[in-house]
Amino acid sequence: EVQLVESGGKLVQAGESLTLSCAASGDNFDDHAVGWFRQAPGEGRQGLSCLSSSGYDYANSVKDRFTMSIGNNRDVVHLQLSRLKPEDTAVYYCATVIEGDYNDCLQPYEMETWGQGTQVTVSA
Repeated sequence: EVQLVESGGKLVQAGESLTLSCAASGDNFDDHAVGWFRQAPGEGRQGLSCLSSSGYDYANSVKDRFTMSIGNNRDVVHLQLSRLKPEDTAVYYCATVIEGDYNDCLQPYEMETWGQGTQVTVSA
């Protein structure tokens, strides 16, 4: 079993940068795909970036501004958000799925375990 806790969300101004973190306990991310997702008010959950056996993948809408990375012990992943826009305001989630149980790790429905989310608010 793995538990996930996101952190780092806060209120920032448009154009600024922010780094989010997702810490795993009970297990690390070995043998899993792990991804970042967000959900804005009134909208569905959107895949942003994920790391799998195929490497890093990004949604086209954010690939020029967001960068995902993983810690050396593979128990923490980060998402660096650059040149933030008001439309980036959302709750950001980390999620995992065991290898073999998914086809596309950018799809929220593929994920099995979710963190509680962290709020990012970008003011104009």
